[in-house]
Amino acid sequence: MRLAFSSLVLLVACVGGSSPSLLNAQIVAESTATISGRSGQPAATVPSRDYRGPQVHIPGIFVTPVPNAPFTATVQIVSHELLPDGSEHIVTTINHIARQSSGRIYNERRLLVPAGFKGEPRLLEAHLYDPSSRLNTFIDPARRLVRETTLDHPPATTPGPTEPGPALPDRVDTGLGEQNFQGIALRGMRRTRTVPADRSGTGKEVVITDDYWYSPALSIYLTIRHDDPRSGEQLVSVTEIHQGEPDANLFALPPEYKVVDETPLPQTGRATAP
Repeated sequence: MRLAFSSLVLLVACVGGSSPSLLNAQIVAESTATISGRSGQPAATVPSRDYRGPQVHIPGIFVTPVPNAPFTATVQIVSHELLPDGSEHIVTTINHIARQSSGRIYNERRLLVPAGFKGEPRLLEAHLYDPSSRLNTFIDPARRLVRETTLDHPPATTPGPTEPGPALPDRVDTGLGEQNFQGIALRGMRRTRTVPADRSGTGKEVVITDDYWYSPALSIYLTIRHDDPRSGEQLVSVTEIHQGEPDANLFALPPEYKVVDETPLPQTGRATAP
């Protein structure tokens, strides 16, 4: 089963009001969704975390380590940034993601490149996580290094908000209904946050909008759209989805790379005076 990028873009256009310049870009952008450290994911790249102020860092697709839902896909992201002089800056990249039936996941982080870039952006880092052993692995091509850590607890099995939550003074969640694209059911949610004028940096109240389209069958977001009037818009879309067991070679470690175990040593109790 394959889901075209154009279908997902049209979905966002219908419910999210994306700008025409973004939708017509015909380009791709960065996606990062790695699990790292003891918490399971870096806060800066987790789509479930709220954005804190204006920024153009692009979150990626968190591939949940759930069993019995294997797939491979390509993540495409467009970052459409508004510069202070009124001009626009568009950068792109792709990454490849996968999950085995066991729940073991593969993810990537690639270089952001200009919109006119031809070819596949350079791989900066690949990531593997095995829920059966909690072994967390990062592959660093530049240093020809494999860094392994055994996490002391499993990461989340949901990517973030999938249903509207209770209203807060500065945040409102709204359901966007359901859509079905080529056999994949999606459930949409919009999170709107209001930044007061004295904190927005503009002297005016600013409304930030995040749209999430979640696939219960795959347990991941298929589209994330972030819109902040101060910094522009970022669109993350999962495309070229194939539901089935991925190629095992995708999960193989490069045999010529050095492997380093970075698991923290167990904490020992301090002796106390009698």
